[in-house]
Amino acid sequence: MTVPNDKLDQWLDRSGMSRGELARRVKAAAVQWGQPHISPNATRVRCWLRGEAPRAPLPGILAAVFSEHFGFRVTTYDLGFGDSGAIDTALVYNSSYTATVEAIADLGRADVDRRKFLAAAPFAAVAGVGPSRDWLLNTLDQAPEPGPKVRLEDVYAVKNMFTTFQRMDIFQGGGSGRLVLADYMNAHVYPLLRRAHSDDVRRALCEATSEQTYLLGWMAYDNGEHSVAQRYLIQSLRLAEEAHDPALGAHVLAGMADQATLLGNPAEGRRLAQAGRQGLSKTASPACLADLWCLEARALALLGDKPAAARAVGRSEKAYERVDLTKEPDWAAFIDPAYLHGEHANTFRDLGDAPAAEEHARRSIEHAAQQKRARRGAMSQAALAVSHLQRRDLESAYAAGIRTLKLSRQVKSSRCVEAVQDLQKRLRPFGRHRLVADFNERARELVAAA
Repeated sequence: MTVPNDKLDQWLDRSGMSRGELARRVKAAAVQWGQPHISPNATRVRCWLRGEAPRAPLPGILAAVFSEHFGFRVTTYDLGFGDSGAIDTALVYNSSYTATVEAIADLGRADVDRRKFLAAAPFAAVAGVGPSRDWLLNTLDQAPEPGPKVRLEDVYAVKNMFTTFQRMDIFQGGGSGRLVLADYMNAHVYPLLRRAHSDDVRRALCEATSEQTYLLGWMAYDNGEHSVAQRYLIQSLRLAEEAHDPALGAHVLAGMADQATLLGNPAEGRRLAQAGRQGLSKTASPACLADLWCLEARALALLGDKPAAARAVGRSEKAYERVDLTKEPDWAAFIDPAYLHGEHANTFRDLGDAPAAEEHARRSIEHAAQQKRARRGAMSQAALAVSHLQRRDLESAYAAGIRTLKLSRQVKSSRCVEAVQDLQKRLRPFGRHRLVADFNERARELVAAA
């Protein structure tokens, strides 16, 4: 027995629309969403009011219709249809710009208001296949909604905030300030996407929003919220395509590659990194290219292909030699020696090449210390500790491990905690040695807090 949808009934009554008018508006909106086959009538609306659950993407289209009518955001949750728009639609790389705007707005709302529900959603291991393919095909649907014009000054305000939030992530970790950024995006940025724009303003706005949405995904990734991160990254990739910015799209694919490899799917990580490199063929960003080669090397190391991994590291270093920071976008600021040498250290660690891992780890640590980047320093100290363990040098590994703990306590980053936990596992073969026991005792509070 179905239960009447009182929420939908209340919103319809508040709008003053008849059932037939709502049906006509849904039909018109469906065309904008790239769903011209959707053609409800007043009878179908009556069924929804009686409790029939419309199939996706109808809940999202209904939310868009009410949002446009009232001039403020009405979500699928408000209409009694649950969070389907935020959970499932955000994994879809939609060719419709209008549908993309609604998906990302729903995702931001769910992230802030119902985080536990969203975090419980699974990470989809192969969800990047379609988005990376469609991004490369570069097929776009331009259909902005009417409304107050967005000015370039509005876009500049968004871009000016990016550096602030990026520095917060780099120096304090993804768990510090992520919800502040989500609130900012929901209140000030995502609403701009629904307004009318000239072509040049639209591209600039999509670029700025893609950058910030990527950062939201990256901060969620660093905080261990992988299902949330995946959804933000996919929508960021779509916005980068709308901005006609292949370098930014390649950068987003780099983040997706990093996440796939970290979560145990290096073959997918490698494929995403390769897709990013192909997308860079018509543009120039040596920093992004260096990152993509670096991440492909990480994946190749876990796949056990030592010669190919070593070659990829070499290509990463060669690409970085051409970097001119004055010509690189703001989002590439973190792609520097501290980051690259740290990731190369992890590559050679996974290959079992202790001398090379130690060399890169020390170079990363030196650069990170100069910049006071605790997260990068902690992760590279952990890689250094592992290189010592691979040489059976427990005392040196213990010293590097203690430095890892000290730096990890300065940031809120699940990746730092995971590096500590990985080090604990690698210490187990040394049994009940006093240094192992002391390290585990010191690590207990950090791990428990996470």
